Amino acid sequence: MVIRRLNENDLEALWALRLQALSESPESFGSTYEETVARGRESILQRLWHGGENNFYFGAFDDTLALVGMVAFMRPAGSKERHKGEIISLYVLPIARGQGIARALMQAVINYGKQQPGLEQLHLSVVTTALPARNLYRSLGFQTYGLAPRALKLGDRYYDEEFMLLELQAETSA
Repeated sequence: MVIRRLNENDLEALWALRLQALSESPESFGSTYEETVARGRESILQRLWHGGENNFYFGAFDDTLALVGMVAFMRPAGSKERHKGEIISLYVLPIARGQGIARALMQAVINYGKQQPGLEQLHLSVVTTALPARNLYRSLGFQTYGLAPRALKLGDRYYDEEFMLLELQAETSA
């Protein structure tokens, strides 16, 4: 397995993986498949081209160099929020699960975060029904700081979101 930052050459593979994630696990993402298709590849391409150090994807590639997992990192540009980073869109193909890929992707973001000057916290949200993801985040040191009841609505079903935080300074000094 290879974990690396994605670039514009990965657009088609990332686009396909993103659409599969939205199809397979629609309750786990804030965007819908239909909204994403309507926006088109351009939104992903912009992140791959112009995201810089503050807005990008890491990808996980299997032995055949196929993209099997992704995670995105975003850091606000404003001076009052630069101490925070956000992790979004973690997804691993079903056939590649159980191999530590999600953990490796998360660890890549955490390691990246620890190297960024002034970045003190990593935030994420997860639907409360996603027990494997919640357990992974806890095992990496993330702690719950809030709950948004009925945060997402898919059809007539609601999903609560748990907000989690990892203090990078505490990790570094420990």
